[in-house]
Amino acid sequence: METDRTLSSLSAEHIAFRPMREEDIPVICEIEVESFATPWTSGAFHNELNNNQFAQYLVMEVDGQIAGYGGMWLIMEEAHITNIAVREAYRGRKLGERLLREMMRNARLFGALRMTLEVRPSNTVAQNLYEKLGFYSVGIRRGYYTDNKEDAIIMWVDLPDVNRLAAQE
Repeated sequence: METDRTLSSLSAEHIAFRPMREEDIPVICEIEVESFATPWTSGAFHNELNNNQFAQYLVMEVDGQIAGYGGMWLIMEEAHITNIAVREAYRGRKLGERLLREMMRNARLFGALRMTLEVRPSNTVAQNLYEKLGFYSVGIRRGYYTDNKEDAIIMWVDLPDVNRLAAQE
């Protein structure tokens, strides 16, 4: 019953994706604080948007409000997810999946054939999402996270063509 209500409320919402802009950074930093033990600073986002030629950042809006964002570096035929997060108030509504699918689609449009990311072993919710979308574990980065020296699981996915990505939604 809860799932039906969640799906019907989601279908009534308007979800849009667009490139991140500098004026988004204060809200993005709020999402960072809600989501990560070591959040990125506004300066880091300014640098990514203005100085990193490989960076692509996407904002997800729900009914005109920023609900999440994701960033990746596109280098040759690979996309490396730097961060992806959904605001606390919007979690549990499959918006993270929508955002990740859009990032995968964008990466493919920019010519990437594969995508990678790191995830904490303790973050099983994220791992389940990544596995659902075809990511698989290839190794461990020991002591990767600076806040507690937790390892990171390295995951990869071969990106399907754009038409197949659209059909999966």
